[in-house]
Amino acid sequence: MTLRTSSRRRTRLAAVALGVSALMLGATACSSGGGAPSGSATLWGLTGTDEDTVLGPSLKEWNAANADGQVAATYFQNDAYKTKIRTAVGAGSAPTIIYSWAGGTLNSYVDAGKVADITSETADAKGKFLESVWNQGVIDDKVYAVPMNATTPIMFYYNKDVLKAAGVEVPTNFDEIVDAIPKLKAAGVAPFSLAGASKWPSLMWEEYLVDRVAGPEAFNRIMAGEADAWSDPGIIEANEKIQELVKAGAFVDGYASVTADSNADVALLYTGKAAMMLQGAWVMTTFKQQAAEFAEKGLGYTTFPAVTGGKGDPSNIVGNPSGYFSISASATKEQKASALKYLTEGVFDKGYIDRMVKAGQVPPITDIDSEIADAGGDFGTTVYDLTKNAKNFQMSWDQALPPAQATALLTNLDQLFNLQITPQEFSDNMNKTIGQ
Repeated sequence: MTLRTSSRRRTRLAAVALGVSALMLGATACSSGGGAPSGSATLWGLTGTDEDTVLGPSLKEWNAANADGQVAATYFQNDAYKTKIRTAVGAGSAPTIIYSWAGGTLNSYVDAGKVADITSETADAKGKFLESVWNQGVIDDKVYAVPMNATTPIMFYYNKDVLKAAGVEVPTNFDEIVDAIPKLKAAGVAPFSLAGASKWPSLMWEEYLVDRVAGPEAFNRIMAGEADAWSDPGIIEANEKIQELVKAGAFVDGYASVTADSNADVALLYTGKAAMMLQGAWVMTTFKQQAAEFAEKGLGYTTFPAVTGGKGDPSNIVGNPSGYFSISASATKEQKASALKYLTEGVFDKGYIDRMVKAGQVPPITDIDSEIADAGGDFGTTVYDLTKNAKNFQMSWDQALPPAQATALLTNLDQLFNLQITPQEFSDNMNKTIGQ
C-alpha cells in the first residue's frame, strides 16, 4: 500500500464522522480461510469506527443470512495491516478480498496479476456509484476494484466572520486569493492556516493548483511513467504560484512547525487567527467536536478557486474518492464466488448506506441527495454535490503514486514550501523518481 506519514494516519484515525480513509476497514486475510469452510471468503480490516458502525454490522448480517457464502473478517491496527498485506500479496497468499486506496497500489497488484478482473460480474453494480469514484477502480477499461466506504474530497474552508471583518469576499480564483493576502494581514490575521510540519497538507495546494493550471492530464502523464513528466510547464507554473503565496505571507507564521496531528491548523481557523484553510472533509468532525457553534454558524466551505486561463475544469476535485475492495487472483473459485456476492449485494446495500449516513459519512452512491441532506446538513450536501458533479476526482498523489515516489514527493514539496528549492529544481528532482 502507498505509505503515508504517521501524522496523517493519526489525524485520520482520530476522525469519527466523515469516513476517513485511514479508518476505513481494509480487506483481506489468508486465502485458505484459516480453517473456515472452503467457500468462505476472508477479509482483514483495520480496527476503528467502521468495525463497529459499518463493515462490522454489515458482515454480521451477511453471514447470518448466507450460511454457504460466509465472509470471515479479522481486524488489525493500521501499521500492522500495511505490513501484513504487503507481505501476503507479495507471497501469493493474499486474502480473498483485498482492501486498498486504489491508485499506485492497485496498479501494482494488476501488473503483478494479484487481483482478478471483475468487469462482467460488477456490470450491474456500476450504475449505483458516482462515476468519478467508480472510475478509480478501473484500469485499461477493466474493473479490478469497487468502492467500499465514504468519499472525502479536499475542501476550501473559511472563517466567515474573519473575512467579513477584513472586507474580503470568498476567493473564486487565484488572483482573488493573492489580492486578499495584504488585506487579511493588515487585519492582523493569517490568510491561511497550514500544517506544514505534516507535509501532506501542503500537497493539497500542489494537487489543486496543478489541476487548475494544467488539467488532470499533467498528473496522468506522471502516473503513466512518461520521461520528464514533472517538467510539464503547468506543474512549474503551479509551483511558482505556491512560492508566490509563500513569499507574500499567505500562510500562518511558523507554518513549518504546525502539525495536523494536533489539529493545530483547525484551531487556528476556528479561533480566528487564520481566515482560510485547505483541508480534507474529515476535519469537519474536529470542528464539531472542538467548536460546535463555530461549525454551525461561522464556518464556510467550498471547492478550490479557479485559475484564470488554466486548463483544469473548476469542478475537478482532489482527495480520497473512497477505499476499494478487490478480489485475490489466488482465491479458490468458491471463495471468489462468496466474495463477489458480498461485494455486489452486501456492500452498499440499504443497511450499509443507512449506517454510513447515520454516522455522518457521505457514501459515493447516486440518488441519495435527500438522505445526505437530512443527516449531514449543508456540509454533507456540499461534499456530495462536489463529488457527484466533478469532471475529474483526482486521488491524493501520495496515495496514487508508488511508495518511493510518494516519499520523494513529500520531501521535495516541503523544500519547495520552505523556499529551499526552486520550482525547476522540484521538477528535476521528481523526474529522477519516475519508474521507481
